[in-house]
Amino acid sequence: MKKCISEMDTLVFKMFHNEVTRRTHTRMCTRTHFYTYTLSVYYPHVPFTHTPLSMTHCRSRTSSTSLDILSPPCPSTISTSLLTPLNLEIDPNAQCVKQEEKEQIKCLNSRFAAFIDKVRFLEQQNKLLETKLQFFQNRECCESNLEPLFEGYITTLRREAECVEADSGRLASELNHVQEVLEGYKKKYEEEVALRATAENEFVALKKDVDCAYLRKSDLEANVEALTQEIDFLRRLYEEEIRILQSHISDTSVVVKLDNSRDLNMDCIVAEIKAQYDDIVTRSRAEAESWYRSKCEEMKATVIRHGETLRRTKEEINELNRMIQRLTAEVENAKCQNSKLEAAVAQSEQQGEAALSDARCKLAELEGALQKAKQDMACLIREYQEVMNSKLGLDIEIATYRRLLEGEEQRLCEGVGAVNVCVSSSRGGVVCGDLCVSGSRPVTGSVCSAPCSGNVAVSTGLCAMWGPCAP
Repeated sequence: MKKCISEMDTLVFKMFHNEVTRRTHTRMCTRTHFYTYTLSVYYPHVPFTHTPLSMTHCRSRTSSTSLDILSPPCPSTISTSLLTPLNLEIDPNAQCVKQEEKEQIKCLNSRFAAFIDKVRFLEQQNKLLETKLQFFQNRECCESNLEPLFEGYITTLRREAECVEADSGRLASELNHVQEVLEGYKKKYEEEVALRATAENEFVALKKDVDCAYLRKSDLEANVEALTQEIDFLRRLYEEEIRILQSHISDTSVVVKLDNSRDLNMDCIVAEIKAQYDDIVTRSRAEAESWYRSKCEEMKATVIRHGETLRRTKEEINELNRMIQRLTAEVENAKCQNSKLEAAVAQSEQQGEAALSDARCKLAELEGALQKAKQDMACLIREYQEVMNSKLGLDIEIATYRRLLEGEEQRLCEGVGAVNVCVSSSRGGVVCGDLCVSGSRPVTGSVCSAPCSGNVAVSTGLCAMWGPCAP
């Protein structure tokens, strides 16, 4: 990280130096061009290509200052026309260029300062990360017995999974019951629809009969009216005929040649004729009245019969309308109950699926936690086995050293010389030591201890009987 930061600093400094150099060179070239152009305008007769103010001379003066100081001075000829005062005006473009250069230099300085701040911030972050790394590396791992906690959590989750399974079974049974109820309502709905269709067909047939009866009633009413008009007309006609006959009878002058030889009673004859006509009129009137009465009675009976039929038809129509309204209300109620049951079924399915998915997620989490706990337990068991192996090796080494010390004590007591002891352990360290004691004869001993998975090989001997240690 520090190397990267130093490389970044170097790169930023190089970029800044190159940009400043380029802009300085551009500014000096611009000024040289400006002075050359001004002199050529005010002194067109002077050749400025070989004057000391040319571009090449300026560049050589700016680029090789040290060489000009060390080189000998060169003679140069200056025109006398150059001694006259010049009327020079400052070009506004040069001021603009200077201002732009100042702004660009300020911008570059700001960027450079921002880069420096960023580098400092990265150094601070690097130090912070190094401190954190050192802290985490030096931190001791605390051993925690999480197995009972995991077992309790797993037991709780298993109990919850069993509850969820029981709830899913109960919800499945409720769903089956609701589906059966829904099927029953569907069958009832279909039966009610069939009954409604039958009632509608009967209503159509009865409506046709009612229409026919109404048409017949209208025809009969028209016939009654026509017959009434005809009876009135005949009554007026008979009355007019009677009146005409009476007027004829009253106004007729009868000239009768009488035989005086006979004695006729004209009053009796006129009375008899009048009685006959009266009898004819009475019979005609009685017949007309009786026919009219009979027709009226027939018409009344027909009207009463058709009225009764119409009343029964109206009652049946009203009954059918009430039945249709009742069936419509029942159908609407069944539709509402069906929609509610469908919504309840959908909600139950969603709740069951949500509960099942939640149970599956919890089961997966439990399995993952159990697997992680098993892995942690395996790691702990492996570490415990390694520690136990190390402890066993150390116990064996301690026992070996004890035996060696006891043997050395015996040798010291017997007057034995020097003993060379070499112990090699599985941890990669080798300990060698020389024991020198005063005695009459030197004794050399070699001991090798190489624990491997808890096994130790020890070899001891005296003088020439000792051999090389087995690995």
